Amino acid sequence: MPLFSFIIPVFNRPREIDELLESFSHQKLKDFEIIIVEDGSTLSSQSIVDDWAEELPIRYILQENTGPGPARNTGAAEAIGQWLVFLDSDCLLPPGYTEKIASSVKDADFDCFGGPDRPHSDFNAIQKAIGHAMSSVVTTGGIRGGKEKADKFYPRSFNLGVRNEVFQAIKGFTNMRFGEDLDFSMRLLEAGYKTALLSDAWIWHKRRNNFRSFFKQVFNSGIARINLEERHPGTTKIVHILPSFFVVGFSLTLLLSAFFPFLLFFILVPLLLFFFDALFSLKQLKPAFLAVPAAFIQLLGYGLGFLSAFVKRRLFKRKEYTAFEKNFYE
Repeated sequence: MPLFSFIIPVFNRPREIDELLESFSHQKLKDFEIIIVEDGSTLSSQSIVDDWAEELPIRYILQENTGPGPARNTGAAEAIGQWLVFLDSDCLLPPGYTEKIASSVKDADFDCFGGPDRPHSDFNAIQKAIGHAMSSVVTTGGIRGGKEKADKFYPRSFNLGVRNEVFQAIKGFTNMRFGEDLDFSMRLLEAGYKTALLSDAWIWHKRRNNFRSFFKQVFNSGIARINLEERHPGTTKIVHILPSFFVVGFSLTLLLSAFFPFLLFFILVPLLLFFFDALFSLKQLKPAFLAVPAAFIQLLGYGLGFLSAFVKRRLFKRKEYTAFEKNFYE
C-alpha cells in the first residue's frame, strides 16, 4: 500500500499531463501511485501515460465525460494509497513536494490538507498575471492564496490531500460542475473532520492562459458561491460579496462620470492599486501591467456571476446551474 495515491482528471490536455508527469519523475520520495482519469477527451493522453509507465507507477482510466468531481471519484475508487492527493492537470510539482507532504502527514492530527500555488518563472506573463489576480489579498482577500484568516480553511482540488477512509466516509465529490472542491471541504468539516493548510507544500499552477477562459472560470465561481450557500447555509462571508459591491460601484461610477468627469479618478485608484500590488509581488513589469485587466476580470466576472445567481436562485427559485457548460474546461 503506497502512502499516496495521486489522482488527476484530464480533458484534452495531453501536453499538460506530460509536463506534470515529468515533475513527478524529479521527486526523491516515490512512495506513491498516479492515477490519470481521462474524462471523455477527444485529445487522448494515453500515449503520454504509456511513455512514462516504465519510470512511474501510473495507471490510466478512460471514461465518458462526467466533469471533474465524478472523474476524481473514479480515480479514488481505484486508489489504494493511505492518502488521496488530488491535482489539476495544469499543475507542476516542485522538487521535494512529496517529501514535504509525507513529513506533514506523519502522525498528523488532521484528516485533509491543502497547499497554496505559485507561478513558475517559465510561465508566460498572462499566466502570472491571472495567478496573481486569483491569489492576491486585493482581489480575493488571500483566501485562494494560502491564507486562513478570512474563514475556515477549505482545501481546493488543485492541491488537496485527504485520508482514503475519510474520502470514502463522506462519499467523495458530488456532481457539482463548479465549486465541487469547496463543497467537498465543507461537507468534510460538517462531518467533524479536520483540515490543515500546509503552507510549504505549494505547487506551480498555470491557471488559465487567456482572459476569455479566465472570465468564464470566475463567472462560474460567482455562481458557485450562491450554489454553495444553498447547500451549506452560512458559508458565504463578506469577502465573497465584495466583488459584487465592486461591480455595482464601478458601474455607477462609470455611468455618473458622463455627467461628473472627476469621478473617473475613482476608477484610476483601483487600477493603480492592482498594478503596484502585482509589481510588488511579481517584481516584473509586463505581468504587473497585465495584472490590471486580470484583476478587473476577476472582480467583475465573479461579481456578475454572484449577482446573476443571487437573482435567479433566490428571487426566481431556479435550480442549481452553471454557465458555459459546453466550454467548461476551456
